[in-house]
Amino acid sequence: MELRLVEDVMAAGARLEWPADGVHRVLYVVHGEIDAGQGRMGDDQAVLVSAAGRVTAAACGATVWRYELAPEGSPVVALDGASGATREKLRARLSWPVADEVLIRADSVSFPPGGCAFLHTHQGPGIRCLIDGGIRIDATGHSASFGPGAAWFESGPDPVFAQAAMDRPSRFIRVMVLPAALLGRSSIAYVNAEDREKPKSQSYKGYVDQIIRT
Repeated sequence: MELRLVEDVMAAGARLEWPADGVHRVLYVVHGEIDAGQGRMGDDQAVLVSAAGRVTAAACGATVWRYELAPEGSPVVALDGASGATREKLRARLSWPVADEVLIRADSVSFPPGGCAFLHTHQGPGIRCLIDGGIRIDATGHSASFGPGAAWFESGPDPVFAQAAMDRPSRFIRVMVLPAALLGRSSIAYVNAEDREKPKSQSYKGYVDQIIRT
C-alpha cells in the first residue's frame, strides 16, 4: 500500500470521477466549493470517500488536496486539461499492515508564532501539507523547512521535532493511517519524559476519524 497526496485545481463545473478501485480518498477543500456526493463543501472542509464516486466543482471552482490510501503503483485519476490540472505532490510506500484493523484520520495542526511540537512519535504513518505559515521538521537526522503548499511524510515511529515560524501562525493539514483502537484517541507519544507534562502550543481540528476496510 502507499499513501499519496494529489492536488486538483478545478475549473468552474469541472468533474472528476473514479471507479471502485480500492482507493480510500480524503478530499480536503483548500479553496472554493465542491459537491462530493454528500452535499456542498467549502473552504477547510473534508470528507472520506471509499467507493466509486465523483467530485464536481461549483461555479467558483475549487482547489482540492486529495489524500489517497491506495494499492502500490495504482494509477492516479486526473482531470483533463479543459477541466483544470492535477498534480501529484507526494507519494510514500507504507510498511503494511499498520495494524490488523486501521482507521483514516484527517485533521489540522495549528501553531501560534514560535510554537513547537516537542520530540514525539505517532502510531502510524501520515502525509502533512502546510497551508499557512512556515515550519521546520527535524527527523531521522535531517532538518527541512516547508512553506505553504509543501508536503512531507512522517513514518510514525521515527521521532520528530517541529518548529513553527516565529513571526506568524502556522497550520498544516494531516492524514494518517492508524490502528483502529485509536478511534477518538490521540496517536502522539512524547519521547522525553520531561516534555509530557509541559504546556503544548499546538491545537487540533478534526475532519475525519473513520475505520476502513482494506
